[in-house]
Amino acid sequence: MDATQLRRAFTSFFEARGHTTVASAGLIPHHPTAPMFTNSGMMQFVPYFLGEEPAPWPRAASVQKCVRLSGKHNDIAELGRTRRHLTFFEMLGNFSFGDYFKADAIPWAWELVTEVVGMDGDRIWVTVHESDDEAEAIWHEAVGLPRERIQRLGKDNFWEMGETGPCGPCSEIHFDSGPEWGAEGGPAHGGGDRYIEFWNLVFTQYFRHRDGSLSDLPTKNVDTGGGLERWLMLLQGVGTAFDTDIMRSMVEAAESVTGRRSGVESHVDVALRILADHARTMTFLVADGVFPSNEDRGYVLRRIIRRAVRHAFLLGVDKLVTPDLVDTTVAVMGDAYPELVAGRDFVIGVIGREEERFRQTLRAGSAILDEELAAAGGSRLPGAVAFKLHDTFGFPLEVTQEVAAERGAEVDVAGFEAAMAEQRARGREARKDTAAGAPVEAYRELMEQFSTTEFTGRQEHETKARVLALIERDDGVVEVFLDRSPFYAESGGQVGDTGTITTDTGGVEVLDTTYALPGLHRHTARVAHGQLRPGQEAVAAIDAERRRAIMRNHTGTHLLHWALREVLGDHVKQQGSLVAPDYLRFDFSHYAAVTPAELAAIEDLANDEVLANDRVRHYETTKAHAAEAGAVAFFGDKYGEIVRVLEAGRHSVELCGGTHVAALGDIGPITITSESSIGANQRRIFALTGTGALARARHEHDELVRAAGLLAVPPDQVVHGVERLRDELKEARDQLKAARREAAGAGAAALVAEAVDGVVVARRDGLSRDELKDLAVAVRDQPGVRAVVVGGAPPGGGVALVGAVAPGSGLVASELIATAARTVGGGGGRAPDLAVAGGRHPEHLEAALAQARTAAGIG
Repeated sequence: MDATQLRRAFTSFFEARGHTTVASAGLIPHHPTAPMFTNSGMMQFVPYFLGEEPAPWPRAASVQKCVRLSGKHNDIAELGRTRRHLTFFEMLGNFSFGDYFKADAIPWAWELVTEVVGMDGDRIWVTVHESDDEAEAIWHEAVGLPRERIQRLGKDNFWEMGETGPCGPCSEIHFDSGPEWGAEGGPAHGGGDRYIEFWNLVFTQYFRHRDGSLSDLPTKNVDTGGGLERWLMLLQGVGTAFDTDIMRSMVEAAESVTGRRSGVESHVDVALRILADHARTMTFLVADGVFPSNEDRGYVLRRIIRRAVRHAFLLGVDKLVTPDLVDTTVAVMGDAYPELVAGRDFVIGVIGREEERFRQTLRAGSAILDEELAAAGGSRLPGAVAFKLHDTFGFPLEVTQEVAAERGAEVDVAGFEAAMAEQRARGREARKDTAAGAPVEAYRELMEQFSTTEFTGRQEHETKARVLALIERDDGVVEVFLDRSPFYAESGGQVGDTGTITTDTGGVEVLDTTYALPGLHRHTARVAHGQLRPGQEAVAAIDAERRRAIMRNHTGTHLLHWALREVLGDHVKQQGSLVAPDYLRFDFSHYAAVTPAELAAIEDLANDEVLANDRVRHYETTKAHAAEAGAVAFFGDKYGEIVRVLEAGRHSVELCGGTHVAALGDIGPITITSESSIGANQRRIFALTGTGALARARHEHDELVRAAGLLAVPPDQVVHGVERLRDELKEARDQLKAARREAAGAGAAALVAEAVDGVVVARRDGLSRDELKDLAVAVRDQPGVRAVVVGGAPPGGGVALVGAVAPGSGLVASELIATAARTVGGGGGRAPDLAVAGGRHPEHLEAALAQARTAAGIG
């Protein structure tokens, strides 16, 4: 059975038992409690398991793409050295949301494993939690598994989401690979490579409280997960996951790009497996919108790419390896994950450029690392060296640690962090639990009692509602909850609405609207008068003019997204946005600065759509139908089975739950105000629409008219007027310089009379620094003068000193005024023939000039 057959066999089995097959979620999870990457099949169902949202179906099955590269689920250290570990894998899973439980889940698992996919039931072992008598009884009595192949374990067979929350025992299903893979004794006592765990059935039946106690959940859930590659390894009877049909193609690609073969040298086998695994990981991450950078997910991706490139380098490969590896990944996985095929060229470009950058410094950095490790003598690599490798040569710390470990050395991580701290300027704080400090239990009680808030803001700006609850906060504001509301809650980049909520007894000013829980609108407000009470009827009214401005900006954002893709290419994907009433901000993936010509073309395309004034359609449909219609999903948004599609004219079709205008002409003019970089392969534009764009145009016109008036030219001749003024100014400056030289020449004759042995030292206050300089040069150029030092107090304050010497005088201008400059509290030039210095203390100028006379030999 190959990978395609196994995926279909799994989902078909559960579809026949009333399950809905749910497509794989992306690798960037959205729940506040989620890890950096989607690392299990249950991740997209967390809101249903936590009771934050109602599940759309009672039963579900999925084949979920997963990455484990951070936190406790980090398999990178074992990669290539064990039979089963991968950083990217597919997880098979079936789920019950308060529907069936152990009595169905366990027999179904047995039936699927033994009768459908054909594993040998006599080689199946199971572990259950030491307290789970029910599961053991089902395995033995209903399934018929001998008790000697059912083992009880402790915490390893008890799943918990966190310190508090849903939890429960699990049944892990293992396959005995035979004595050639290790000692007997079952999963509890035998060899880890012999008894391979390939499916975990989790039964969430308890709630863990803060005091550690457990109570029964009102509904019991099932969450199972099994690595597809492990299943294939066992079904195909091969030694490792890398020998399966789906991974063998990847290993062969690694062999092709490196020219090395598996099965000859163990270190080569490890490197080839790392290349095969990392190829899939980097390909899927980039396809899902992660780009190499020095922060967060982007840093992890960069580390994966550079780790793979280093292993290729160690195998003697000087050419690029990642393009062919990505290409093979797309060929192998593209049928199951069409997004890889659609983004192939862009993914290859992003990863290929990252490899090129790293290879520019890889050889030099590797040589330095080898030298330093040799000098360390297999003990401790200094943190400063690790930092230099990171900062100068692009070596992620983890790569340096891996190399050091191969040589029996460790890295001084504390020293590295100390060096890093001086230069690091991260733009974001560490991820925070968004629910921290919030009355989450109160929100959940509201959801359980009243369900979600009915949003009426697409149809009306003012709604009659009922006050459900008020929660006072320490900062003097109150959170108001209504049964229905016209207030849009911040999401998808669109800011929340503001406005008022009034009752017979009082009123509040709504400052912001957000989600307390998904679907539950939280109106953050300040009391304006009186008081509101739960149960009262209220009138909720948004700031309609503000909303209209937001709608113009939001629909304008969609037009700009379309125009960006038209001009720059289909690789452009949204990376974030902010839709506010006074402006819009749009972040997108692109590898170069957008040129002025490209920006003009983008702006023209968007405005052409506005002028066409096509109708805007905003409707609900299924996610599958939206995909068929070509709708583009916006970054960071989370979509259910029912989605909202925005057709902004005849070209832009995207998923969006925000609020929008009725026709494109309602947007008004669109003006891009700036474009800049916000990180590796990421750009940002700001833009204005409607009255904001008109106000900016009016302001710029007023400034143009004002400038024209000052230049005494018509507005369309301002550039000519500025050029004329520039030429006149240049001419005036030239005349001024000539006049200064003439004045300096006139004053020079008088100063020459003060010369002593061909040296003039004099004070002239009230002259600018340039005038003093011109005077000194004029005196120096008089017959018989060897040197001159002129000092003075310029009109702007302070002190100016100028020294000038004639050719052949034997004197150095900078030496003549060096001591004098320090005396007046300053310093200055070092030129030998003409030196200028400044200072802060004019009261010391006479003493300074006396020092200049001494330096010239006439003091």
